Amino acid sequence: MEINELHTDPDTKARAGLLQTDHGDILTPVFMPVGTAGAVKSLSPEDLKSSRAQIILGNTYHLYLRPGTEIIHQAGGLHKFIGWDRAMLTDSGGYQVFSLNDLNKIEDDRVIFRSHLDGSQHILSPQISMEIQRDLGADICMAFDECTPFPATENEVIISLERTHRWEAASLNAFRASADPYSHKQHLFGIVQGGIYPELRRQSAEAITALDFDGFAIGGLSVGEPKSAMFEMTELVTDILPAQQPRYLMGVGKPEDLVEAVSLGVDMFDCVLPTRNARHGILFTWDGPLHVKAGRFKADFTPVTESCTCYTCRNFSRAYLRHLFNVNEILVLRLASLHNIHFYQELMSAMRQAILNNQFASWKHDFMLRYHQSKDQSEVA
Repeated sequence: MEINELHTDPDTKARAGLLQTDHGDILTPVFMPVGTAGAVKSLSPEDLKSSRAQIILGNTYHLYLRPGTEIIHQAGGLHKFIGWDRAMLTDSGGYQVFSLNDLNKIEDDRVIFRSHLDGSQHILSPQISMEIQRDLGADICMAFDECTPFPATENEVIISLERTHRWEAASLNAFRASADPYSHKQHLFGIVQGGIYPELRRQSAEAITALDFDGFAIGGLSVGEPKSAMFEMTELVTDILPAQQPRYLMGVGKPEDLVEAVSLGVDMFDCVLPTRNARHGILFTWDGPLHVKAGRFKADFTPVTESCTCYTCRNFSRAYLRHLFNVNEILVLRLASLHNIHFYQELMSAMRQAILNNQFASWKHDFMLRYHQSKDQSEVA
């Protein structure tokens, strides 16, 4: 899977390109809203389209447990099951399994885990993860890996990395040995691990890029490590990853972190942050996050952002959104989420345009200055 029409900013490593899938083209850099259980929380497919979302993410672990891949396969795949006709990516299920440390047992070739729902026992392996993702029918699937926790000793990361490399090779073999079950082509990305140890990250990047994956992800970051280490590892890996294939930084989602990672050569992102923060009354703006529940917005009849063209900002005021939160009206969850998803798509679009204009360095400087200088917006009165 090549990234086409690739243009790199002359003063940074920021890239703009085009990914082609059978469910539509994807302009990069791109942010993928997370639809854990087959829906981006509180938003319909039409809401997502109105916000210009090009691709969303589904969660293999949760969809495997409920409603089950057999139901989704009978429906004709996840696209048809949820009414989404644009591109989709599914994770491997590994992160969720490994985060449930007290519910799993890791063996050389598989993970035995108990459902967080009812305690029932299940097995996940490279082969099973590929079978599940084939049934889900995502345009982009992810290899089964082990997400190394932070902190971890170098020896612990070495053991984890050896397992990850075996599992990813097995994932690739299983994926290539199977056929696309629906009428569209599926792609498989490999994942680079290695914790915060530069040499291990280097070894992992070299090992994974030697395999015939369609694209590459950087995993195991944004799990508690210092932000400086996250960006150091990101830059180290992007310098090794093939230039003509997409690069995906998994689970990173603060606006300022997206901007920094794009400057290091990352193309794709996902995170639950825009919808999760929206449900807590935190709305993202070019002037920093705004806590709309704050008392000082009680009689503020301006939109969240004056220049925003999303449905929420075109029709409703900060005062109204604050009122809805105060009375626990569920409408506000949709309105707030809609705004945040729209902001993230606008942010990615603005970055893309700055790259194409060869002005990303100055754009990044201006964005960071504006975004961080308005910290008073975060104060809750």
